[in-house]
Amino acid sequence: MNTIAEQVATKIGANPNQMPAQIADELMVSEFDVVVNLPASMATLFPRAELDSLMAELPEWGPVTTIVSVAGSIFEVKAPFPRGKVGHGYYNLINKGEGLHGHLKMDNVANVMLVSKPFMGAESHSIQFFDEAGAIVFKIYLGRDRKRVLIPEQVLRFQQLHQAYGA
Repeated sequence: MNTIAEQVATKIGANPNQMPAQIADELMVSEFDVVVNLPASMATLFPRAELDSLMAELPEWGPVTTIVSVAGSIFEVKAPFPRGKVGHGYYNLINKGEGLHGHLKMDNVANVMLVSKPFMGAESHSIQFFDEAGAIVFKIYLGRDRKRVLIPEQVLRFQQLHQAYGA
C-alpha cells in the first residue's frame, strides 16, 4: 500500500486545486495528515514553541482572512488579525472596533503549518492551526488587495517564515 505522502502526491498531481480537507475525507485521515504530507514546497511545519511570537507578529501584517469551519459551515473575517493577551487559559483577542473578536484556546493547538497551495487556480498562502487529533482549529490566509492580488509585504513575511523553518 502507498504511504500517505504518496497518496497525497497522487491526488495533488491529478488535481492541484483539490483542498486538503477533501483529500483527507477521501483518504480517511486527518486534515493535518494531508497537510504535513504535502510536498515540501507547499507546506512547512512551524515550531509550536514559536507560536507566541507568531501571534504577537500577526497584527502587524495588515488585513488577512481568518477562517473557522464548524460542522460544515465556514466563517470568514477579512480584517487585520487582532492583538491578544493570555488570560484565564485563553489567548484573548483585543479588538475594540469591527473585525475578529474571541478567545483562542491555544493549548488545544498541537501543530501549526505554513501552507502554500493554489486555491481556485490562484496563488494562496495560509497559516493553519491543528488540534491534537489533526483537525483544523482555524486558518489565516494572506490578504489580497482590491484587484484580488496578494499583498506583497505579507507574501515576503510568509516566505521568510517558510525559509526559516522549512526542511
